[in-house]
Amino acid sequence: MTITYSCIANGRAVLAELALTGGSYQEAAATVLKLVLLRAEPKTIIHMGSFVYHTLFIDGITYLCASDNTLDTITPSAFLKNVSETFLRNPLMSQEHFSPSNAVAADFQQVLGKYMMKYNKNQDDSSMSTLRSQVTDVKNVLTQNIDKILENEERLNIFSDKTANLQTT
Repeated sequence: MTITYSCIANGRAVLAELALTGGSYQEAAATVLKLVLLRAEPKTIIHMGSFVYHTLFIDGITYLCASDNTLDTITPSAFLKNVSETFLRNPLMSQEHFSPSNAVAADFQQVLGKYMMKYNKNQDDSSMSTLRSQVTDVKNVLTQNIDKILENEERLNIFSDKTANLQTT
């Protein structure tokens, strides 16, 4: 339930990227970037292998992240929006300065890492809340079932007593 990879690309040139886990994200990301450029849609979700690739395409710049299949679509969208806003606020990012330089890559690797950790933590907190809610629901159902069993036992005892009374008369 996490964002495991993200990158920022100008066309097919990756300006910055970060993977939190091992894997061959670059190959899949290259395929996704190619599809995004062909479609030129503002937002794209592409299922590839065991990952879902979410993209945000603004003025020729693609913001991409990979998540596992269990993550909702809201978290990656918010992540990409924050990354794009941070990227576009940077004065070095005017159109004439775009290049995959090491300084830009290093700076935005840190930005990507910061946002990935933030959104993954929020997702973990949300998952924990969901789990707690589910445990509470199970407790309530078990309590209701125990109450029903006790009521049925009481009725069975009353029925047995009445049957015994009928047999004696």
